[in-house]
Amino acid sequence: MTDRIADWTKGAEAIVYQSCDACGAVQYFHRSFCAACGAPDPAQKRASGTATVYATSLVCRAATPETRAHVPYNIVLVDAEEGFRMMAHGASDLAIGDIVTASYQPFAGKLVPYFEKTK
Repeated sequence: MTDRIADWTKGAEAIVYQSCDACGAVQYFHRSFCAACGAPDPAQKRASGTATVYATSLVCRAATPETRAHVPYNIVLVDAEEGFRMMAHGASDLAIGDIVTASYQPFAGKLVPYFEKTK
């Protein structure tokens, strides 16, 4: 896993997940093993950026001084087309069940995934 594909956590416009060649399970948090079966070195893959909104929460109180300028902002849980769930930022008009697509926007000095309704 030393040659990890760059994703949004490294400033790239990509969401990277892992897929196990042994059992087919997918996982979003990077590990050196499959969380489902324990097989070593799951494959890294780039997600399409298409997902379905699972939950949404409007944040109205800044957690840090850096986020104060962004309040209110929406945090969403999305089920990615590839089969994993992740937390990200999203448009304020999103509702559970909406089909969304990821773009990338600056937030408190970092580039983050930002989901909007698919057009």
